[in-house]
Amino acid sequence: MKKSVCVVLLFCLAPITSIAQDAPETPEMPKPTKEHEWLLKFVGEWEMESEVKMDPSGPPVAATATESVRSLGGFWIIAEGETKAMGMSFSYIMSLGYDPDKKRYVGTWIDSMNGYLWVYDGSPDSTGKILTLEAEGPCPTKPGEMSKFKDITEFKSPDHRVFTSMMQGEDGEWTTFVTGHARRKK
Repeated sequence: MKKSVCVVLLFCLAPITSIAQDAPETPEMPKPTKEHEWLLKFVGEWEMESEVKMDPSGPPVAATATESVRSLGGFWIIAEGETKAMGMSFSYIMSLGYDPDKKRYVGTWIDSMNGYLWVYDGSPDSTGKILTLEAEGPCPTKPGEMSKFKDITEFKSPDHRVFTSMMQGEDGEWTTFVTGHARRKK
């Protein structure tokens, strides 16, 4: 009886083996491009000091932050941060990658202060040191309305980057409301 089970199994498996041998090779998985590799300069542990303009006519408010950035498969970076200002703290997560079809950097931002998913789209300048990401999101001064935003990161060195966040007003002018310096932890 055991011999007949083996013969039946061989008879059933033979076509599957033949199909597997005739199947095309598994396509090679994509590899990160130089644009993806550019993102690796964000990877690491960072400490930040920022000035936030809560009111355009008032003085800036000091803020501090820590940020941990890791690579996800060489295609994305994931930044997780904790910011403290005026005795309050909030957390955020940013994803950033390169879309080879769009030939643009794309990403998202979420934080613990609101339920909005920010969607980034942008590109670096010709020097490769300044990345400008654009997004649309809730206007902080006019509830219920949307505004355009720019988040600009400039790498001053491998261990120092400057972050600027701007909002476009109704008059089309851009107003800077956050300026921060991030330095790599040693």
